[in-house]
Amino acid sequence: MARTWLSVTVELLGGRGEELWPWPGRIFAVGPAHTFMDLANAINDAFARWDRSHLSMFTLADGRVITDEETGAEMAGSIRGPIIAPIDIAAAKVARTVEPGAEFQFTFDLGDAWMHRCVVGEVKVDPLEVLGVRPEVPLPYWGWGSIPDQYGRRWATDDGESQAPGKPGRPHPMLLHAWPAQVQVPGIDLSELRQAIAATDAARFLVAVTGRDIDDALQQVGAGIPMALQQRRRDTEPVALSVINRLTWRGGAGDRLLAEDLLAGLRREPLTGRVVPVDLDMLCIVLEGDSDLSTGGYLDLCTGQVYDDSATDPTVVGEGAAIDVEEEPERWIRLNRTGSRNGWQDMAAFAERQRDEALRERLERAIEGKGAFFRFRDLVDGEDLSEQWYAFSTDRQLGRAREFLADNGIRVG
Repeated sequence: MARTWLSVTVELLGGRGEELWPWPGRIFAVGPAHTFMDLANAINDAFARWDRSHLSMFTLADGRVITDEETGAEMAGSIRGPIIAPIDIAAAKVARTVEPGAEFQFTFDLGDAWMHRCVVGEVKVDPLEVLGVRPEVPLPYWGWGSIPDQYGRRWATDDGESQAPGKPGRPHPMLLHAWPAQVQVPGIDLSELRQAIAATDAARFLVAVTGRDIDDALQQVGAGIPMALQQRRRDTEPVALSVINRLTWRGGAGDRLLAEDLLAGLRREPLTGRVVPVDLDMLCIVLEGDSDLSTGGYLDLCTGQVYDDSATDPTVVGEGAAIDVEEEPERWIRLNRTGSRNGWQDMAAFAERQRDEALRERLERAIEGKGAFFRFRDLVDGEDLSEQWYAFSTDRQLGRAREFLADNGIRVG
């Protein structure tokens, strides 16, 4: 270490005429520039003293006293004062005054005499190792014991004469994990959200998301933020930051990608990769839709339009309307259906998040075996969970579609 740091153990022996045992203690990292005043303040912080109007004093093993100039002058002039001239507490450096292994005393409040035994460790410390930082003032990095109140108070209104208040009949809600109370936040109206985005109406979009529970629809809300930033940046920035934080915390499929894209929009930076205005809703339908007739489709990299396989069949859409993917193969990405595995995992995740244990068990039983999708949807409809399920499942599908595009070097523009 370029500069010496001391380890100082401080134990509280007693005060207000009473001895403590076992002694509560703290171990401080003390730097070469720290004064005894810095150490006194750090000790008083660590031992929970809020009234600092009292005097502090250090006494070394050789009898020297370290205190403020005024108190030192009074003590030096007193018949009972020390023969050795006091040292200025605000100027004297701890590391230059005491050696490893030294023992000295700290007294806070000369009336109540909170007495501390201070011992300098034999081994120097590296603050970066014990604290992770190089603090500007002494800082404790270890401790033990209960800290007595500075004035001996046991409750807020203790006057030394009245009886202690009775214990509450029930634990505080915090101890019961019932705090804060759950506030019923209205759910987001997805129809209104989508209409606002389709109409490119930033004001309507912001009204649709403000004060609403959006956590199950972050992919859907995020889709409207670039438009809102263009029209009403100042009003949209807090919403964008909130959605970015929520996406990062949720960490579902495609959430990190969307968070990165939204952050780029806040910073006015271009998106990485090839930017294509993909119709994500249609992409989800082709990749994970309910139809058993299609095996997939194609994405037009020029327009962002998504087609299912029927668009390539002249007998279905007509001779002139059918797309020819072989004519410009570099323009198209093949979309293969992903099957029902993702859909089943969505149902399992939705069941798992239910707080009602009985409902959770019913949903879990519903997705067992053949006919799981039909049983699950019947139960969701019967429990009035359709809107929640739609928001939840749609968001997960959109996230997976976003990841599919990123795997192919495409970001949604």
